[in-house]
Amino acid sequence: MTNNPHKAEEIAGFFGGTIEVEHVPLEIPEYRDDEIGPIAREKARYAHGILRRPLIVDDTGFSVRALSGFPGPYAAYVYRTLGNRGILRLLEGSDDRSARFVTVIAFADVDGIRLFEGRLDGTITTSPRGEKGFGYDPIFEIGGQTLAEMPLEMKNRLSHRSRALSAFQEWYLDRSFGENR
Repeated sequence: MTNNPHKAEEIAGFFGGTIEVEHVPLEIPEYRDDEIGPIAREKARYAHGILRRPLIVDDTGFSVRALSGFPGPYAAYVYRTLGNRGILRLLEGSDDRSARFVTVIAFADVDGIRLFEGRLDGTITTSPRGEKGFGYDPIFEIGGQTLAEMPLEMKNRLSHRSRALSAFQEWYLDRSFGENR
């Protein structure tokens, strides 16, 4: 479940028909916490309380070690206000440019809420590179390439979101097939 129909299409494509995905527009309050998991959990709790059916929601954070984990769960707000140039300015003179994306998928049904986490470690470049992707992709580097320089298929295969979705898919299919045995 997402307010973003493009994200729903991406997730449906990831599952390749193994799990049905439907875009359900629903305004969810913007929860705050220093960690991604509790935010995803509260979003799932709220959405399930209204829709009363199995669903997934996600939340993503972006943490820079030299900035003590900033922006963390406030990544979207910081991107809108400071952008990549602002993050790069904050890191001027820093030798430690390590960073991490974390996505948490929260699955909610009548049995409760279960969380699945995906992480992607990399480094922050000294200037934006690449034309693909969005958000922090032009300044987040893995193996010599920014996410914005990678072919979309490669980025999607190794992304934090795909890692969280993979964990969820494995658990969900094991659970579903177990019920049908």
